[in-house]
Amino acid sequence: MKEQIITLVEQALDALRQAGTLPAEPRPPVQVERTRDKQHGDFATNIALMLAKPAGRKPREVAEALVAALPASPAISKVEIAGPGFINFFQAGDVLGSALKAALADDHLGVPQANPPGTVVVDYSSPNLAKEMHVGHLRSTIIGDAVARTLEFLGHRVIRQNHVGDWGTQFGMLLAYLEEQQDQAELSAELSDLEQFYRAAKQRFDDSGEFADRARSLVVKLQSGDAHCLKLWHDFNQVSLSHCFEVYARLGVSLTPQDVRGESAYNPDLAQIVAHLDQAGLLVESDGARCVFLDEFKTRDGQPLPVIVQKADGGYLYATSDLAALRYRSQTLQADRILYFVDQRQALHFQQVFEVARRAALVKPGTDLEHMGFGTMNGPDGRPFKTRTGGTVKLVDLLSEAEDRALALVSDKNPDLDQDELVDIASTVGISAVKYADLSKHRGSDYIFNFDQMLSFDGNTAPYLLYAYTRVASVFRKAGIDPHTLDAPIMLEQEREEALANQLLQFAEVLQQVADKGLPHLLCSYLYELAGQFSGFYEHCPILSAESEALRDSRLQLAWLTARTLKQGLALLGIRTLERM
Repeated sequence: MKEQIITLVEQALDALRQAGTLPAEPRPPVQVERTRDKQHGDFATNIALMLAKPAGRKPREVAEALVAALPASPAISKVEIAGPGFINFFQAGDVLGSALKAALADDHLGVPQANPPGTVVVDYSSPNLAKEMHVGHLRSTIIGDAVARTLEFLGHRVIRQNHVGDWGTQFGMLLAYLEEQQDQAELSAELSDLEQFYRAAKQRFDDSGEFADRARSLVVKLQSGDAHCLKLWHDFNQVSLSHCFEVYARLGVSLTPQDVRGESAYNPDLAQIVAHLDQAGLLVESDGARCVFLDEFKTRDGQPLPVIVQKADGGYLYATSDLAALRYRSQTLQADRILYFVDQRQALHFQQVFEVARRAALVKPGTDLEHMGFGTMNGPDGRPFKTRTGGTVKLVDLLSEAEDRALALVSDKNPDLDQDELVDIASTVGISAVKYADLSKHRGSDYIFNFDQMLSFDGNTAPYLLYAYTRVASVFRKAGIDPHTLDAPIMLEQEREEALANQLLQFAEVLQQVADKGLPHLLCSYLYELAGQFSGFYEHCPILSAESEALRDSRLQLAWLTARTLKQGLALLGIRTLERM
C-alpha cells in the first residue's frame, strides 16, 4: 500500500512540474509513513513541507496543489491536509481484506520480490581457526545469518563469505607443537580441545628458544609452499573447521563449507594488490613500509593516518588481504553490494579500506560497501563476557548451558511429557533464547547477557514468541479444520481485527528495512508486536465460538496468517518453531 501511495504522489509531482507549478528541481524522495493515530489516516507524507521553500510557496499551498493533482485510486477513500502541510491518506475499507487474502494465497505472504534482484556478498562469522569459537563470534554469526536469510527471501542472490583466519605467524607455533604431538595421538583427538592445544603451544613457544626458532622456520616453509607444512596446516584447519560447523549446526546457521574462503585464499593476490596500488599512484614509502595516505583520515593531533599494505620486512597486513577480498567479491563474484558484519571497533579500518578500494578501482563503480558494525556482549559487570576466572567463554559451552537451563524450565512446566520430546523442546528454546536475546537488540548497542531474562516467557523473548506461535497452532487443532480449505471473505468489523490486519500487512515493509539497514531487531520488534496484537484479538474476538460460521472462518484466516507470519519471521532469524511447548 505504501508503494502505491508513493507512486500516486510521484505522478502528482510530475504533473505539477510539467505545469510549472513546482520547479523541476529539487526532487527529494517521497517518504510515506504509517500514522500512529488512525484518526489522521493510515499513511502520511511531509513532501509538501520539503518542497515549499524551493517552490517559494507556503507548505499548505503546495499540499493543496498536490492533493488536487493526485490520480484517483480505488485503494484510497480519502485524502486530508493536516497542520502546516502534512498529507494524510485513508485506505479504502475493502483494501485490507483483499490484501490479506492475497497474502494468504502467496507462499511469500504477499512480500514482493526484488526487481531487479541484486547480488549481495555477506561477510560474517569469520572465526580464527587457531582457536575454538567463543562468545565474541556469536553476534557476527547470527546477525549476518539473519540478514542473509532476509535478503534471500526478498529475492536477492546472496553469496555468503566466511573469511576465516587460517593464515599467519601463529600457525608456525601450532604446527611446531603439532609435530611434537604427532606420535602421541591421532590429530582429531589431539585437537579435541583447541583452546588447550593453543595454550600449550604458546607455553612451549614462550619457554623454549629452540621451539620458537622451529616455529618461525615453519612459518617460512609454510609460506614458501613446503608440502609437509601445507599438509599439516590443511589437516589442522579441517579439524578446526569441523568444530565450527558443529557450532553452526547447533545454532541453526545457514553457513556451509562451500562458503568458507579464508585469508589464505588471497595470498597469491597480495603482491598484485600492492603493485596495483603503486600503478594507481597511491603508494608512499614511510619508514620502509608501503602505505596509502588519504587526506580524510588523520590522527587526533592532525597527523596523516596511513593504510599500511606492506611492512618494512615485506610482510602483508589485514588491509592487504581485505583489499584482495574486495576485488574478488566485486570483480569475480560480481557483487552489487558487499556487507561486512564485523565488530564496530573495526569501523575506521573498513572506512579506510573501502576508500582505498574505490580510489584504486579495485571495486566496480557504484558497488555498495557497508560495514555492519555491532557492539559487544557483556557480562553483569558491563564488560565483555568472560568466565569466572577471566578466560574466554567457549560458544559451545554457552549453548550447552542454555539448553540445560531450558530443560529444567520446560520439565517443570511439562512434567508429563516424554523425555525425548522435552530434550527437543529444550534445545529449541535454549538456542532460540540466546539468539533472540542478541538479535532483538540494536546491533550497534552493547548488551548485558542474562540467562534469566532471555529464558523468560514474558516480554520480548524467544520463549514468548515460540509460545505465541503454539497458541495460534492450537486453535486449528481444537477446531479440527484444515486452514487451507478456508475460503470465506475476511471481515474486519472489530477494532482488534483491523489492528491485527494492519500489523500483518506491515511484514514486507519491515523485511525491506532489515535488508536495507542490516538491523534484525526491527523484525524482532515487529514479531513481538504481532504476537501482542494477536493476543488482544484472541481475547476480544471469539474465534471458534464466533456468532456465525462466516465470521468464524474469517477470524480463522486471520489466525492462520498470523501463524504463518510468525513462523516465517522466526525462520528468517534462524529460529525453529515448535507445534507445542
